[in-house]
Amino acid sequence: MNDREQALFEAGIKLGALYHQYVGAPLDLNTIPSLEKAIQESIRVQPYVENIIVSIDKERVSSKLNKFGYAELEGKMLDVELVVNYGSAKVLVKMQYDEDADYPLMFIER
Repeated sequence: MNDREQALFEAGIKLGALYHQYVGAPLDLNTIPSLEKAIQESIRVQPYVENIIVSIDKERVSSKLNKFGYAELEGKMLDVELVVNYGSAKVLVKMQYDEDADYPLMFIER
């Protein structure tokens, strides 16, 4: 396995872990920044992570608020950019909601 393949494997594992760890977390419009930061910090400490940016779609959260004023985080609310640096390889991967597929897709940007 070369460095590029290992970097992509590491990136995929990290996005999958992020998705399955945080989807379903309760949030409201006031807690979005702290949840974004918590997700970023929990992934950032993992090996080979150079940078991560997590954005939660406030409009999607707002549209899902229940009568108690909160919603559950859904995959379609997440927009993630992750840079993994392994050996001689650096990769940028993303997770974004794809309207056509109606699914939060993970993909290699570069």
